[in-house]
Amino acid sequence: MMAGIYVHIPFCKSKCSYCDFASFPDKLCYAESYMACVYREMSFRKKQLKDYVFDTLYIGGGTPSVIDESYIGMLVASARKNFSLSKDAEITIELNPGTVTAEKIEFYKKCGINRFSVGLQSAIDSQLEDIGRIHSAQDFLDCAAPLKGQNFNADVLIGLKGQTARDVVYTIDFAADAGASHISMYALTPEDGTPIYTDYLNGELPDQDEVAALYDAGFRRLKELGFARYEVSNFCKDGKTSRHNLNYWHRGEYIGFGVSASSCIGNVRFTNTFDLDEYFKCIFTDHLPVINSEEVDREGQKFEYIMLALRTADGLDADEYNKMFSSDFFKEYALPLKKVARYLDIRGARVRIKEEFLFVQNSIIIEFMES
Repeated sequence: MMAGIYVHIPFCKSKCSYCDFASFPDKLCYAESYMACVYREMSFRKKQLKDYVFDTLYIGGGTPSVIDESYIGMLVASARKNFSLSKDAEITIELNPGTVTAEKIEFYKKCGINRFSVGLQSAIDSQLEDIGRIHSAQDFLDCAAPLKGQNFNADVLIGLKGQTARDVVYTIDFAADAGASHISMYALTPEDGTPIYTDYLNGELPDQDEVAALYDAGFRRLKELGFARYEVSNFCKDGKTSRHNLNYWHRGEYIGFGVSASSCIGNVRFTNTFDLDEYFKCIFTDHLPVINSEEVDREGQKFEYIMLALRTADGLDADEYNKMFSSDFFKEYALPLKKVARYLDIRGARVRIKEEFLFVQNSIIIEFMES
C-alpha cells in the first residue's frame, strides 16, 4: 500500500498574525528533545506500518527550517530506518525565507529532500510586515536562488488588508520569475483567537466577493504563465504536482508524527495532542500521543471521497466510486446533482465543478452531505 508521512515541527521565530497552527515561538530551546521524541514516536509505529510503502514524506510546521539542519537530516534517516520509502519518494520541507541560507538548503538536498515549499505569502514588504512575517521580498529571492531548477513551491496568500488584484498578480509574477514551478494560492481564513481576527471583526479585511475577485485575478495570471490548476488552491507547471497533497485529495492513507499531527490509516482518523508537555510525557512513558481516534463510517467515507475529489480539477470518477462503495453514484445523489447541475460539468462517469465555480466549491459540495 502506498501512503504518505507527515512530520510537524512546531517551532518558529515568531507567530504570524493569521496562524492558527500548533506553533511555539518561545520554545525553540526544546527542539533537540522534541526531535528525539519524534524519532522515538516513529519507532513506535514501525511494526504497525511494516506492510506500507510510503511515497511521500512532508516536513511541515511551524517553521521546520528554524531548527538546526542536523535534526532534519536525522529525521529523514529515521523515516528511512523505520519505514519503507519508495525509491523515488517525494520528500518536501517547508521553508521560511527568513530562516535559511544557501548552505542549509544544500544540506537538505544532500539529505535526500527533493521538494521545497517556500512561504512567500506576498512580494510586498508592507503586507508581510502587517501579517507578522519575519522575512522580506528580498529574503525570498535569496532563498529561491539556490533552488533554481529544483522542484519548489511558493505560497501566496490572498485576502490581506488593503490587497488589490494588482498586488496578487505582482506576487505571482515575482514567485514565477524566481523559479517556482508550483504556486499555492490560499485565501486567508481569519480564525477566532488569532490577532488578525480583530481586523476581520472590524471589517478591515476584504469580504468574500472581494477575495473571490482577487482569486480570479490570480487564477487568470497563473494560467497565462503556464501554471495548470489541479486543485482549488494549487497550480503547477507540467509534472510538478505535489504528490503528498494529491494523496490527501484522493483520500489516501497517511501517518502523522509530532504535536497536533493527524493521521488516516485504514478508515481510522486520529490526531496527536496539541500540548507540547503532554507530547513529551507520552513519548517518555512509551505511550502514543493520540488524543482522539474515530473510525469513519460508510456514509462518512462516501462524503469524504466526494468532497475531496470535487476540490480537484479532475473531479470525481463515478465508476471508481461505484466500485469502491458497491453503489450507483448518479442514482444515489440524483437530488443534489439536480440542485447544483448548473455548476457541474458531467461527461460520462466524470463529474467536475466548472472552472469558474471551483473557488466556491464548498457551497456546492455541501449539497451532497445534506442529501
